[in-house]
Amino acid sequence: MKPIYTVHAGEYLVGTYIEKTYQDLNVWFPSKDRGIDLLVTNQNSTKAVSLQVKFSKDYVQLHSYKEPEVSRGIRCMGWFTLNTKKIRESKADLWVLISYTFEEVRNQFIIIPPTTLLKRLEKIHGKKDRYNTYLWVTKGEKCYEARDLSKQERILLANDALKEKKRDFTEYLNQWDQLIERL
Repeated sequence: MKPIYTVHAGEYLVGTYIEKTYQDLNVWFPSKDRGIDLLVTNQNSTKAVSLQVKFSKDYVQLHSYKEPEVSRGIRCMGWFTLNTKKIRESKADLWVLISYTFEEVRNQFIIIPPTTLLKRLEKIHGKKDRYNTYLWVTKGEKCYEARDLSKQERILLANDALKEKKRDFTEYLNQWDQLIERL
């Protein structure tokens, strides 16, 4: 049986967050998947911003058995598999990568233009067809791409002491101003 329409968890969480936090904005779900998951408009629906949403559950609990000294300093660990072609050809104004946290009732959102996301991933990992990216948020409210870091680097990251600018995504963490400025 083919469903008529299904909203995935990430789309629901992002849409709900926007509606609760910015009550003067409208959130729309498209009836067909064309690479835009949500459309956000101003109160009069005269301006719009399109969003592509990617969802990850939190891996902190799973990881805590492996590296407790790292996990103690991490609020959430998201894992996203991103297709280079889809990022490059994206029609969305912004991508929202959401990590759903189990320990806290606070999701973490990385809000970033797709062209910027691709440039950042290429700078870290080189050019690839697909990126498995780990976006970790520390308890100190910093966000880093953690894929392929050594254990010592992961410990530094967990203690907000990692000094790798190219991996630092903090400027996109929970930065909804990008959405508001476009509306």
